[in-house]
Amino acid sequence: MAEFDYDLFVIGAGSGGVRASRIAASHGARVAVAEEFRVGGTCVIRGCVPKKLLVYGSHFAHSLHDAAQYGWTIEGATFDWATLRDFVASDVDRLERAYTSTLNTNNVEHFAERAVVAGPNTVRLASGREISAKFILIAVGAWPVMPEIVGAEHCITSNEVFHLPELPKRVVIQGAGYIAMEFAGIFNALGSDVTVVNRSDVILRGYDHDLTARLQPIMEARGVKFGFNRPIREVQKLADGSLLVHAGEGDPIPADVVLVATGRRPKTDGLGLENAGITLGKGGEIPVDAFSKTACDSIYAVGDVTDRVQLTPIAIREGHAFADTVFGGKPRSTHYDAIPSAVFSQPPIASVGLTEADARAQLGEVKVYTSDFRPMQNMFATQAERGFYKLVVDAGTDKVVGIHMIGPDAPEILQAAAIAVKAGLTKAQFDDTIALHPSMAEELVLMR
Repeated sequence: MAEFDYDLFVIGAGSGGVRASRIAASHGARVAVAEEFRVGGTCVIRGCVPKKLLVYGSHFAHSLHDAAQYGWTIEGATFDWATLRDFVASDVDRLERAYTSTLNTNNVEHFAERAVVAGPNTVRLASGREISAKFILIAVGAWPVMPEIVGAEHCITSNEVFHLPELPKRVVIQGAGYIAMEFAGIFNALGSDVTVVNRSDVILRGYDHDLTARLQPIMEARGVKFGFNRPIREVQKLADGSLLVHAGEGDPIPADVVLVATGRRPKTDGLGLENAGITLGKGGEIPVDAFSKTACDSIYAVGDVTDRVQLTPIAIREGHAFADTVFGGKPRSTHYDAIPSAVFSQPPIASVGLTEADARAQLGEVKVYTSDFRPMQNMFATQAERGFYKLVVDAGTDKVVGIHMIGPDAPEILQAAAIAVKAGLTKAQFDDTIALHPSMAEELVLMR
């Protein structure tokens, strides 16, 4: 008789948990996973995937607006929020079925209920059943933070934004991170009146300043309003069902929807980790070592629940590395240098490697190359928005240590460019590469 019910029990069936389950099972482990909501996790169910579909839907507003310049006559064009919302929901359903099928195909047992840690080798399901496992993996992700403001019950987060019954006429968004900037662009393009309020005067903290300094005026020219140093104090619900937002010292802002996008926190509340001697970090995160092991030798954690990088591809990589290490006899850790990232704002921005400020602080002498240009696809646009690319180069080695871009398709272009940064290619090697003309990407090899 087996000592444990399973070799591995995973709490959380998001991207990291599903990958770890599948790979561990492929190594011969007996695996089970518990998920209290829907298989797929934040990215698939209520995050980057449905958000990106909304971004695509909103892009048609710009295309239709500029169509006349290209010779097209389009009359009577209208937008129906319910059609887009329901299509996005149907694709989320499809993806959930696909993730569930992956678990089933790999003989991973799936419990559709909440599980908590009852001990170093025991989990307890919401039904009361206790299950033993040689190893436990925590992959429950993170959860939106709702600040303590009066009337917070009248606000929504990115969890609920995909299910709005109708397109709001007026939207107030608190926060200036990537979630705030992305939904500001979406709602603005779809026709809502959008106001972004933030407790500081900085947007997209951590991104290169040259990108954020260009994004804000472009968004303002498109109609997005910004209120800096104006944290929300109170959200008041009026008799007609509309909202009045009291932010900072300015006049109250009328709204139909208030979206709070002030960050995400590891979803560790009530998870029972103290039963295994695990102490959480100040932000609720689970401290882990290079191989994702916690302070308890039988319990590991991957993804947004840890004290590392909160990105879906990182969770997937960590989950795979964990399974190879513990069950595959191939110990390996995840590397966190040269991680590409993007904000699907309008226009989008994308970065990999060091910002100019970080490069100067870490390396001392750096060289910076830039290209400020008007993308060809914007030539007929009503608003003359420009693109901007930037290379940050270590002056001592000539290695390109950072690439930062704003403009159409920037994320798609950056993925390939990130390989060059990860490989440590030099500016001379960029210069030796023939340009692909006419394209925006050619600017990466033409900066002198």
